[in-house]
Amino acid sequence: MTDAVVALNPASGLTTAACQALGVARATVQRKRARLAAPPRIVKPRPAPPRTLTPLQEQAVLDLLHEPRFADQAPAEIYATLLDEGVYLCSIRTFYRILNRHSEVRERRAQLRHPVYQKPELLAEAPNQVWSWDITKLMGPTKWSYFYLYVILDIFSRRVVGWCVADAETAALFEPLFLDAVAKHAVPPGQLTLHADRGSPMKAKATALLLADLGVTRSHNRPHVSNDNPFSESHFKTLKYQPTFPKRFGCIEDAKAFCRRFFDWYNQEHHHAGIGLMTPDQVHYGQADAVHAARQATLDQAFRDNPERFVNKPPQPPAKPTAAWINPPPAKSLVQA
Repeated sequence: MTDAVVALNPASGLTTAACQALGVARATVQRKRARLAAPPRIVKPRPAPPRTLTPLQEQAVLDLLHEPRFADQAPAEIYATLLDEGVYLCSIRTFYRILNRHSEVRERRAQLRHPVYQKPELLAEAPNQVWSWDITKLMGPTKWSYFYLYVILDIFSRRVVGWCVADAETAALFEPLFLDAVAKHAVPPGQLTLHADRGSPMKAKATALLLADLGVTRSHNRPHVSNDNPFSESHFKTLKYQPTFPKRFGCIEDAKAFCRRFFDWYNQEHHHAGIGLMTPDQVHYGQADAVHAARQATLDQAFRDNPERFVNKPPQPPAKPTAAWINPPPAKSLVQA
């Protein structure tokens, strides 16, 4: 609006009326007109200090630095050598300035440059669209002995769709587990994305070929970014913070028995805060709408019986899950989409 008022002809006498109509300060308009009317500012080049080396002197220094005996030496080493020979050309800092001006200051050794990994952004709006899998250690009967728990999790419903306990961590053990999970849930080709970290079983060629044959899209964490796989990490915390979780398992059968009880409870009875306090089975098998409606009916009856207990508004159950993200994009991107 200010630019529109500034564009008016000052001689027309409309400036004051336009400022009042648009709520623009008249002083602001006058200052901006004055800036636009002022001649362009002339920037004078900074004069060279009197102690600056002349082009001939600078070239002499550069030629000296290129001599075979100095070509592999640091400026400080060259400076000291010349002083011992009774020669002073310039300071160490000037040596660096001259070299930098000619693009000759850099790391001489080959430096490892890490590639830029794309942040995974995965969206699940229904079950069996995005699964997350990971492996965690379970402590065995003696020190340095472990069992390995493989878990495949649906990020939308939080249901554990497949698990096994083994005494090794290999891609060969993952293949039958994944094939069984895909068959049980009748996942069609091209629908599923499988997300994992960058462990050796996850990146193995056998795993990549298996997923390609099944039409499953692969997704991986960025290196050293733990929160790229939040659902599996959170699930392992739920597992290991159970009051009945033992410090050590006596044998692999003990570990399997505990996990069998835990996953039955987790899928069928655990009310998960991330999915509206429903159980993973209720969300995974399409019961969320019925459960939400029944909860709302219960709360409506409670409101009719005791309306004075609800001060702000009638009670509502926790919202039903509608989407689950791994690394949601910024809010601006979501609004534009």
